Amino acid sequence: MRSKFDEQLTTLYNSLIEMGGFVEQAIADANKALVNQDIALAKKTIAFDDEIDRKEKEIEILCLRLILLQHPVASDLRLVSAGLKIITDLERIGDHASDLSAIAISLAGKPYIKELVHIPQMATATMKMVTESIDAFVKKDLELAGQVIAYDDVVDNLFNEVKNDLIGLIKENSDNGDQAMDLLMVAKYFERIGDHATNVAEWVVFSLTGTHKDSKIM
Repeated sequence: MRSKFDEQLTTLYNSLIEMGGFVEQAIADANKALVNQDIALAKKTIAFDDEIDRKEKEIEILCLRLILLQHPVASDLRLVSAGLKIITDLERIGDHASDLSAIAISLAGKPYIKELVHIPQMATATMKMVTESIDAFVKKDLELAGQVIAYDDVVDNLFNEVKNDLIGLIKENSDNGDQAMDLLMVAKYFERIGDHATNVAEWVVFSLTGTHKDSKIM
């Protein structure tokens, strides 16, 4: 019985790694579409969100089957429960990548009011957070989960850099206002992606300790 459960846990880990890869690719493509004003890539990224949604459903079914058929307890139950929570955040990241791509389409063909520097850095930072949070879950690495949580400060600081830059551009020329607001929304989506990756890492902590955001749950 235990060997069957361990086999299914391995399937869960592999599926989460695959979904994490999908999400990381969506972030990368949304950023590339924005920077290069690539409408075709933006549309492809929007369509790819359906694949991320399908993966979420697949993992959700796997987790529910594990709970209903294997009746996990203690640490095993925390692992499966955390998996259910993690896929929700990953799915939301996929949604944000789709939203970013929609903005990229609306901005295509217009010169940017400023070279995009901090926004691509936010994309890179959030991809790192997604990858490492999933790695922490699979490897049961509490220290790595903590590092992901702390790294969200990097994304927040970059968001503030973008916001301050855009406010300055609006002050210089009010005609910059419309595009500045779109770019601020882009930065906000990346900031939210960082928050969701932080959530994933916090569920990793729960899976290992039974504590979520300083509250002992199980």
